[in-house]
This record gives sequence, structure tokens and C-alpha cells, in this order.
Amino acid sequence: QVQLAESGGGLVQAGDSLRLSCAASGRTFSSYHMGWFRQAPGKEREFVAAVSNSGARTYYADSVKGRLTISRDNAKSTVYLQMNSLEFEDTAVYYCAASSTTIFAYLRNYRLMGSYHYWGQGTQVTVSS
Repeated sequence: QVQLAESGGGLVQAGDSLRLSCAASGRTFSSYHMGWFRQAPGKEREFVAAVSNSGARTYYADSVKGRLTISRDNAKSTVYLQMNSLEFEDTAVYYCAASSTTIFAYLRNYRLMGSYHYWGQGTQVTVSS
């Protein structure tokens, strides 16, 4: 089992940057594929970005490509989400999640919440326009 704790959220202005962190504890972090999801008020939780367990493969939602970057440091058991050029529409609670599926299944299903077995509590990001 792995425990996840997000941090780094806050209130920023449009165009600003933030870096979210998700620290993991428990079993070997490097065995988990990791994802970031977000949920805006009144909306369903949606996929934002994903990174394979080795860090070799990254994936993004179309709405964030070119602005958000996912990365991981397995030595620190931490996954990051660098958020640049923030927009009002990025306002949401951001969750990190860990997946223990095989790499083959993960490459097909990384966008799906059901592919992830562990979730953090979330961190609020508010972008003022």
C-alpha cells in the first residue's frame, strides 16, 4: 500500500506558475505509475497528466499540453506537476494517484480513474482572472 500527500496549491493570478508535489510513502514508489487528476466545482474529476513508473513516458490532457509538465523523482518518492501560464479554467482541486497495473495496461488506460489504486486528499489551486 502507498500513501499520497499533495502540496503546493494556492491562490494565484492568471499567467502565474505553481509547482504541485505529491509525496509517497509505503511500498516502493518506483513500481507505481503516477497520475494527476483535477476536479472543478460542479464538474467530474478529469485526467490531467500521467507518468510511467520509470519516468520514461509522459501523457497529458489536450487542455494542458504545453503548459503543464509532469515529472517524478523516484529517489525522493515524489511526483511533480509544474504548472505554467495558469488560466482561470485550471481552478480545481488537484489529486495525485498511483497505479500498480502492468505497463501494458497502463499505456492503454492511464486516462481512466479506475486504473489507479491509491489517491491523495487533493490540493486546491485557484486562479484569479
